[in-house]
Amino acid sequence: MDYTSILSSTVQDIKPSGIRKFFDLLENMEDVVALTVGQPDFATPWHIREAGIASLEQGKTYYTSNAGTIDLRRAIAEYLERRFDLRYNAEHEVIVTVGGSEAIDLAFRALINPGDEVIVPTPSFVCYGPLAELCHGKPVYIETKAKDNFKLTAQDLRAAITPKTKLLVLPFPNNPTGAIMTREDLESIAAVLRDTNIMVLSDEIYGELTYGRRHISVASIDGMAERTIIASGFSKAYAMTGWRMGYLAAPAELARQMLKIHQYAVMCAPTTSQFAAIEAMRNGDEDIEYMAAEYNRRRRYIVKGLREIGLPCFEPEGAFYVFPEIGALGLSSEEFCERLLQESGVAIVPGTAFGAGGEGFARISYAYSVKHITEALERMGKFIQTLR
Repeated sequence: MDYTSILSSTVQDIKPSGIRKFFDLLENMEDVVALTVGQPDFATPWHIREAGIASLEQGKTYYTSNAGTIDLRRAIAEYLERRFDLRYNAEHEVIVTVGGSEAIDLAFRALINPGDEVIVPTPSFVCYGPLAELCHGKPVYIETKAKDNFKLTAQDLRAAITPKTKLLVLPFPNNPTGAIMTREDLESIAAVLRDTNIMVLSDEIYGELTYGRRHISVASIDGMAERTIIASGFSKAYAMTGWRMGYLAAPAELARQMLKIHQYAVMCAPTTSQFAAIEAMRNGDEDIEYMAAEYNRRRRYIVKGLREIGLPCFEPEGAFYVFPEIGALGLSSEEFCERLLQESGVAIVPGTAFGAGGEGFARISYAYSVKHITEALERMGKFIQTLR
């Protein structure tokens, strides 16, 4: 059978994730020190797991409301107000999703018509451009720069806007660079958007993982809540990646449209995970602080170590990634990472997996133990010496 003639041409034209392509190289290798995965190395805190277990023991294995249990939606609304000074109506403006990924997908599908343009700062996580293309929209990439601390500038945003611009993605704190946007930065962005009909998708999955200053949501900037969809979740802050729990918060009319897609696509998020998530929202603040403090210790350690072995490194202020410069070593990002893996047994991700703006860089996750990071740095240092 000729599947090429049957499959969607849009899907066939989309390139596979550059991250997944690189991971394939690891399958048959031994003695590899991997700093690749953006997954906390902590177990989900026990009291959160216990809440999920208790729900199973009590037979709470039924469908919930499409939007999620009202108790969880209320807990999310209370959390957003307590932690980020955001106010959302739990009944009409919050939807519980299957991970933050579904929340992002819902926003694209609810907003994008064929031909609409979606502005995506790059380097950034791999999903935004392909999701725009699946909706027959056009991603418009803005390359953020190390000299600007990998922030989106108002000047670059203004230059990218056209009459077809429908959506701006704000992926901060950023994967892969660790960049954040301050209140002043966001106010400058808001000034560009205020007299337009451009919407904002604010991916705040790393909002609890900032170092030295609290995360500021663009929805808290004057006039921005009405044009902002917040996508977030539990995976990073609470070490709950496998629970597949996320949420979105948006004005009621937008949420109502996204809920229709959610109803037909997944019905509702996993019930057991929802009960665990209620416990996380209500009693997990200390867990957040503990894990964030440990990531901060690793962050300082790995930045210092990378600089000592000769890799210039922007100091990240959020998430749990560093983005060192490797361009001066005479190899492309992909060549560097492939040789590092093959010759030294250290796995990191080429910066180009996150867009063209990542050439000359590599992403390293520090969601690993200091012992693990130390071994990787020692091997990397020896490898770099062979290139000089």
